Amino acid sequence: MKHLWQHCHAATLKDGRYSIIEDAAIITEGERIAWIGPRAELPERPVQSTDLGGAWVTPGFIDCHTHLVFGGDRSGEFEQRLNGVSYAEIAAAGGGIASTVRATREASEDELLASAIKRARPLLADGVTVLEVKSGYGLDLDSERRMLRVARRLEQELPVTVRTTCLSAHALPPEYAGRADEYIEQVCNHILPALAEEGLVDAVDAFCEHLAFSPAQVERVFQAAERLGLPVKLHAEQLSSLHGSSLAARYGALSADHLEFMDESDAIAMAEAGTVAVLLPGAFFVLRETQLPPMDALRKHGVHIAIASDLNPGTSPALSLRLMLNMACTAFRLTPEEALAGVTLNAARALGMADSHGSLEAGKVADFIAWDIQRPAELAYWLGGDLPKRVIRHGEEL
Repeated sequence: MKHLWQHCHAATLKDGRYSIIEDAAIITEGERIAWIGPRAELPERPVQSTDLGGAWVTPGFIDCHTHLVFGGDRSGEFEQRLNGVSYAEIAAAGGGIASTVRATREASEDELLASAIKRARPLLADGVTVLEVKSGYGLDLDSERRMLRVARRLEQELPVTVRTTCLSAHALPPEYAGRADEYIEQVCNHILPALAEEGLVDAVDAFCEHLAFSPAQVERVFQAAERLGLPVKLHAEQLSSLHGSSLAARYGALSADHLEFMDESDAIAMAEAGTVAVLLPGAFFVLRETQLPPMDALRKHGVHIAIASDLNPGTSPALSLRLMLNMACTAFRLTPEEALAGVTLNAARALGMADSHGSLEAGKVADFIAWDIQRPAELAYWLGGDLPKRVIRHGEEL
């Protein structure tokens, strides 16, 4: 049955711009948008109608880079670092990512699900209707499988669409110390094929960095993903320039993420491949980084820019995607319009979902938020808080 949503203004984000429709109306039919435009041009008036009270309507937010599922907690390490203990000292004592791997391996699937739900709820309260969840804290087949099964179960427990990413090439597990090539072989020939066969993987990611895996090792992961027909993504250029983003572009990656140390040649490669630049201001802030992503090069070459929370226990314990909009504007110098596009249409592109999500257009999924604000820039302006809103997902108000 068709439903009319009216008495609103719409920032449709068509083509990645505000693309505002004043005094807008939206007709939904089932889970899809059937029509959107000025209310004066309504082609019909369905019997069912909702008055949105003058709200500003945007597409539902998309968090396209999270590590939402993990065991344990690293707030104690956060406190240690602020008290002068170095990361190396923490790692030597069994902390850092090793502690998260240990806690994740020890947790049951139900325990992982319960903790993930607690972290997901604040994101949903911020207007997130789609999110990506990576594995990468299990680092063996059974634990990676458990993480991805939990990610799939989130869709059954919460009103959110989930895309799963296999990030087994995230770090070297302790049992493979000094044997990185052997672990990559395990990922390519055993872990990834098994998880793909079980239908648990929507995309494949890796961490290309001097403290993780080399470009040559990452390329082997990409080739394995290619054989399985899976799209790829990459953590690249966060701490140094290895031109991982150019490598990702050569494989037609959906996105390359972080990118503080990328250069103009990487931007050119990404633009030509249509690879999205996913910027992660939460990690930049927590790590007190000073190297900014090359915004001028990204803009100059027309690279689509997305923003995500990078929610993870070590470097970005971020529970608010809307706060990331402000950080992207203040730290990375994005405009509010660019930031909003970064959590809607460009985030959808980073997940390969732009045909169905990310903008308010006829034929797309009817995920949208009616915000009680005066202008779209407020979404990046306010620091925290719970802005009054109505969430419509799949054409139904939650």
